[in-house]
Amino acid sequence: MTLPTILFGILLSSAYGAGYHVWRGGSIRRLTLFLVLGWAGFWGGDTLGWSMGWDFGAVGNLNVGMGTLGAAAFLLIGDFVSRIGWREQKNPPPDRRGTLR
Repeated sequence: MTLPTILFGILLSSAYGAGYHVWRGGSIRRLTLFLVLGWAGFWGGDTLGWSMGWDFGAVGNLNVGMGTLGAAAFLLIGDFVSRIGWREQKNPPPDRRGTLR
């Protein structure tokens, strides 16, 4: 894989993470989470696509279609999982006497 291909993949996966952050909102910590999820999902999808022989949306040596699907899956699942813990902290359960802790 050539350097321009790698840079294009980094640019595209970063755009997916940043675009998801613009859509869902949040703090700088969530932006970092979305960028990392976008990178991991894109390169995971690219690798999975080439190893399985799927060249959906290939641009040169970069499997953009599978990378996009991987990034979308990682972003959606990662956002869902990250919000589960946040909701539990926001509304703590009552203690045995029925009052909030």
